[in-house]
Amino acid sequence: MIRRSFPPRKGQAISRFTRRREIPVEPGFAHLHVHSPFSFLDGASRIADLVRRAAELGQPALALTDHNNLSGAVRFTQAARAAGVKPILGAEVTLAGGYHLTLLARNRQGYRSLCRLLTRAHLDHPRGRPVVTGENLAAHREGLVALSGCRRGEVPALILQGRLAEARTAAWRLRDLFGRENFYLELIPNLLPGDRALHQALADLGRALNLRLVATGNVHYARKEDFPLHDLFTCVRTQTTVSAVHPERPLNAENYLKSKEELAQLLPAYPQALAAAAALAASLEPALPAGEALFPRFPVPPGETAEGMLRRLTLAGAGRRYGRVTTALSERLEEELGVITRLGFADYFLVLWDIVRAAKARGIRCAGRGSAADSVVAYCLGITEVDAFRRELLFERFLSAERAERPDIDLDIDARYRDDLAAYLTQRYGEDKVAAVATYNTFQARSAVRDLGKALELPAAELDALAKRLPHFVPADGIRGARERVPELKNSSLPWERYERLLDFCAAAAGLPRHLGTHLGGLVVAREPLADLVPLQRAAKGTVVAQFDKDDIEDLGLVKLDLLSLRTLSAVDETLKALAASGRPLAYDRLPLDDKATFKMLRAAETIGVFQLESPAQRALQGRLGADNMEDIVASLALIRPGPIKGNMVEPFVARRRGQEPVSYPYPALAPILKKTYGVVLFQEQVIAIATALAGFSAGEADRLRRVMTHARSQAEMAAIGAEFVARAMERGVPAETAQAIFDMIAGYASYGFCEAHAAAFATTAYKTAYLLCHHPAYYLAALLSCQPMGFYPPWVLIGEARRRGVIVLPPDVNQSGATYTVENGAIRVSLRRVKGMEEKALQALLAARARGPFTSLADLKARVSLPADVRENLILAGACSAFNPNRRALLWEDKLGRAPANVPDFSLGEKIFHEWDLLGFSLSGHPLACLRPRLEREGAVAIQAARRLPAGRAVTVAGLPIRPHRPPTRSGRTVAFFSLEDETGLIDVTVFEEVYQRYGQLLFSGSFAPLKVHGRLERRGAVPSLTATEIKACRPDAGFACRFSR
Repeated sequence: MIRRSFPPRKGQAISRFTRRREIPVEPGFAHLHVHSPFSFLDGASRIADLVRRAAELGQPALALTDHNNLSGAVRFTQAARAAGVKPILGAEVTLAGGYHLTLLARNRQGYRSLCRLLTRAHLDHPRGRPVVTGENLAAHREGLVALSGCRRGEVPALILQGRLAEARTAAWRLRDLFGRENFYLELIPNLLPGDRALHQALADLGRALNLRLVATGNVHYARKEDFPLHDLFTCVRTQTTVSAVHPERPLNAENYLKSKEELAQLLPAYPQALAAAAALAASLEPALPAGEALFPRFPVPPGETAEGMLRRLTLAGAGRRYGRVTTALSERLEEELGVITRLGFADYFLVLWDIVRAAKARGIRCAGRGSAADSVVAYCLGITEVDAFRRELLFERFLSAERAERPDIDLDIDARYRDDLAAYLTQRYGEDKVAAVATYNTFQARSAVRDLGKALELPAAELDALAKRLPHFVPADGIRGARERVPELKNSSLPWERYERLLDFCAAAAGLPRHLGTHLGGLVVAREPLADLVPLQRAAKGTVVAQFDKDDIEDLGLVKLDLLSLRTLSAVDETLKALAASGRPLAYDRLPLDDKATFKMLRAAETIGVFQLESPAQRALQGRLGADNMEDIVASLALIRPGPIKGNMVEPFVARRRGQEPVSYPYPALAPILKKTYGVVLFQEQVIAIATALAGFSAGEADRLRRVMTHARSQAEMAAIGAEFVARAMERGVPAETAQAIFDMIAGYASYGFCEAHAAAFATTAYKTAYLLCHHPAYYLAALLSCQPMGFYPPWVLIGEARRRGVIVLPPDVNQSGATYTVENGAIRVSLRRVKGMEEKALQALLAARARGPFTSLADLKARVSLPADVRENLILAGACSAFNPNRRALLWEDKLGRAPANVPDFSLGEKIFHEWDLLGFSLSGHPLACLRPRLEREGAVAIQAARRLPAGRAVTVAGLPIRPHRPPTRSGRTVAFFSLEDETGLIDVTVFEEVYQRYGQLLFSGSFAPLKVHGRLERRGAVPSLTATEIKACRPDAGFACRFSR
C-alpha cells in the first residue's frame, strides 16, 4: 500500500504524543463533522491535507467522523498533534432505518464505547451493512457526545419530510438517551434547498427541548477545488456515472473545510451554534490509549513469573541445542534475557514459543525468520532454526534496550494449516482478544483507471486495454510519466487525448484507501477485549478483522503476530509424506548440509523449483558463484535484492569469491567483520559491528546509525552522525581520513544491506529444498505442482523441468489420478483437480465412486458419477478418459450420442496440444513449439538446447514461450527487462537492454501469451548461457494451428 497520503510515522508511537504536555486549546471554532478517505469513497482529501487546512485557518481542534469506522484514528491523531491541532475522535454511524448519527468521544471511556458500538454494528449484521441498534446505543453511550447529523440524520430527515412531531419525538429520545449536555442539534450550512427552513425548525426544536445548536460543515474534502474528485468517488461508490442523476451525488461544492468567518456569514442568525462548536471542542479530552501495556500475559504455572518461565525454557533449550552451555553462551543468553525482561517482552516470547510448540505437536511445519533469527533465546526456544550464537549475529539488530521498540517475529507456517494455528490462538486467549490485522487497498494505477474511467463513461474495452498495459510498479499518479517511457504504452494506439481528465483524477486519487482488506498473516492479540481498543468488523470468509493496519496497531500499543502462510513448507511436507509412504522415509531435519550432489546442482544453476533460488537472476548468480557451502547460499539470498543490485554489490562479491579480485579491507580491524563477505558490506549486522568496533558505539547507538543510513534520511542527519562516527573513531586511534572513508563506505552500502539473520533463516529452507529436488525430483516436483500457486514459475515450466530431469509426466486419468499430483513408478501423474472446471464436489464424488471399483468405460463413468456435462467433456479433451479409447473425438461422440460413428478421425496433434493447454495449463501430448519447428528451421531459428551449446558471442535466433517478463530496478535507472524462453528442448534466459526494450517491449508486456522469436547474442558467464536480445518478433502461427494459450 502506498502511504503517501500520510505523514512519516516510522518509530512514532501514540504514547510519544500522549505523554507530552497537552496542546493548550483556546476556545475557537472547530469542525466536528469531518470525513477523510477512510469513509471509503466518501472523502476526497488526505488526512494530512485536512489537518493542514484546519491549522492554516487557525482552528485549534478538528474531529474525524468517518462512516462506521475508526480506521483513520491513529494517523489522524499523529498528524493533528504534529500540526498543533487537537484531535477529536468520532464516527458517523448508521442507525436502524438507515439514519445517520454523528458521535464524538468525550474521553477515553467515550473511545472505548465507540469501539464497542462499532464492533457490534459490524459483527451483528451482514458484512458491509453495519447498523447501530437502539439497544446497543443505550448500552454503549457512556462518554459519547451525539450530534443530530446531516440530512440523513433521523431528526433533520423527518423535518425535511414535514413530520415535525416525529422529529420532536426522535430528538427527545436522543436527549433522554445521552442527556442534554451530550446531545446537540447540527446546523450544516451547505447552501442546499431548504437549508434556511431546516435550520429554523432545528432552532425551534432546540428551544422547545432546551437543546443546544452546534455548527458543523459535514466536511468531505479540504478545499473547494477538491469537489470534482469527491463527486467522482460518489459515482464509483454508487455505481453510477458523471452524466447520471443519483440521490447521493452532491448538489454543490460546499462540503469543504470552511473558515469560521465563512460559517458565520452562512449562519448569521445562529452565532451561538459556532460558539457551541468551540466550547464543545475545548471540552473533549484525548481519547486514544496512552502508552499502555496491551499484550496478553502468558498463563504461567502457579508460583512462576513470565520472566522466570522464559529463563527456565531458554536454559533447557540451550541444553538441547548445544549440549554444554559455555561461559560465552551463558553470557550471551543472560544479555538477551536481560534486555527482554527490562523491556517487558517475556510474555511475547512465551506466546511465540507456545505457538511453535502447538504447531510441532500437531505436525505442522513452521519456522521463524526475519531479524528474530539474530536472537539466541529465540533459537533455544525453537522459534527459529538459525544458530545466532555460532554465526555471531547481533541481537541488537532485532531488539535493543536503547531503541525500546516492540519485537517483530515472523513465523512461516505450512499454508494448509495456518488457519488452524490462528484458531489455536483464539481458543487459547479468547475470541474477543484475537483478530486479524487490516490492510487498506488503495488506488493504484490499474484500479484507478478502471474505477474512475468507468464513472467517467469511457469505453470499457479501452479502459481494459489501458489497464492491462500499465506495469504493476506504476502508481496512479505516475501514468503520464510511464506513457513516455514504457513501450507498451508509448507505442500503443490508445487515444491518449481522451484520457487527460482521467489521468488528472488518477493522480489525485493515488494511494487513497478504497476499501478495507485483511493482512495476509498479521494477527493482533490483546490483554483485554479488543473491542475496547479498536473496532472489529467481519472480512471475507467471516474473518474478524481489526479496523487498524499493522502500523496503527503497533502505534496504539498492541503487538502484531505474523503467522505467514508459506506453501513451500506445504510442498516439503507433501514430499516427505509421499517418500515415507513409498518406503523411503527421509529425516528432513537432519539432512547433511554439505551434500556434494546438491551443491553441484546449484553450481550448474539447475534450481527451478528451489525456494528463493529459482529466479533467472538467482540462477545466473548460482552459475557464477561456485557455491560449495551454506554461507554461499546465505550471501546469494542477500545479493539478489533490489538494493544490492542497484548498489553494484554483486560483481565485486562474485569476483572476490572466485579469486578473480583480491579481498581488501580499508582498515585491519574490519577484517574479522567482513571476512565472510570478502570485504563487501553485505549485511546490516555488519554496519552495527563496524560502528561498535571502530567508533566505540554501543550496540544501540550503532543500530541507530544503521537506521539513519538505511531509511529516508536528511543530509543534516547524515552529517551529524558521520561527524560523531569520525570523532569517536579518531579517539580510538583511527586516522581521520580513514575514519571518514570507512563512514562513506558503509553509508554507501548500508542503504542496500540486507538482514543476515533473515538470509540465514531462508538459506536453510533453500538448501533443503535443493536437496529434495536433487535426490527426489519426481516427489518434490509433484508436491510443488500440488501446492500451486507458489514460486516464481507457473506449472507448465515445472512440468518442463521434470521432463528435463528425465521424469516422465503422465496425463490425468479417471482411474489413476488423485486429488493431488502423485508419483507412479518414478513418474508424475497429473491430478484430476488440475482439469479446468473440476470443482471439489465433483472431484470428491468421482473419487468416492472409484473407491468402489475402477471405471470400465465412459458409459460406466457416466452411470456411476453425476458429473456436469462440461466437466466430463473437459476430462475427455484433457486425456483423462483415454484409457477407455485413445480417440478423444470418438469419446466426445460417445458422450453426446451414446456411441461414436465408425472410423471417426481423432484430433490432430496441434488440436490436442491446444485443448490440453486450455484445460490443464500445459500440454503432455507435445510442446506448442514442436508444431512450429519445421517453419522455424526454414526461417533460421534453432532449438534452445542447441543454442545453449554454442560458443559465447555467437549470433543466434531461437523461439519459444515467454516466461515471467519483468523489469527490476537498476543502478542506472535505465530499464532492463528479463524473461525466460522455453521450447520443446529446453529453456534459456533472455536479457533485453533499454534500446531493444523500447522497440519491442510492447510484445513482452502487452498481456498476450504467444510464442516469440528472439534474435540475439549468446552470453556465457559461469555455468549458465543466456541470450542478449537484439530483435524480438511474434511467431506467426501456421494455418489451422492456434498459438495462443490460456492459464
